[in-house]
Amino acid sequence: MNTSPLAQYPGAAATLSKAVTRTLNLLQLKQATLARILGVSPATASRLCAGAYQLSPTRAKEWELALLLVRLFRSLDAILGHGDSAQQWLSGHNTALNARPVELIETTEGLVRVVHYLDAHRGRI
Repeated sequence: MNTSPLAQYPGAAATLSKAVTRTLNLLQLKQATLARILGVSPATASRLCAGAYQLSPTRAKEWELALLLVRLFRSLDAILGHGDSAQQWLSGHNTALNARPVELIETTEGLVRVVHYLDAHRGRI
């Protein structure tokens, strides 16, 4: 059972699925990157982006990782917007993280690190 508050609402799967797809498009990430972030196959990521697959709270791992990805987007959007600045930040080397954030977010540990980093900076605004 998933403890995410969002999971309890009707339409949550459609909402999160759409948010993840929108995040992918706005940050200009590739479907292959999304597959690695969520821990799903490239075919599943493709179906998700095409609207033929929905995330589900019953698949807890991909659900929680999707929530983290959307949280990353919301923090990045609040700090830099979702245009070129955000894309440059994701693809550029970050000395505090000692890596490129776009590479870090492909692992669970890296995604959590980047989200925490952004949350800390977002708190200053």
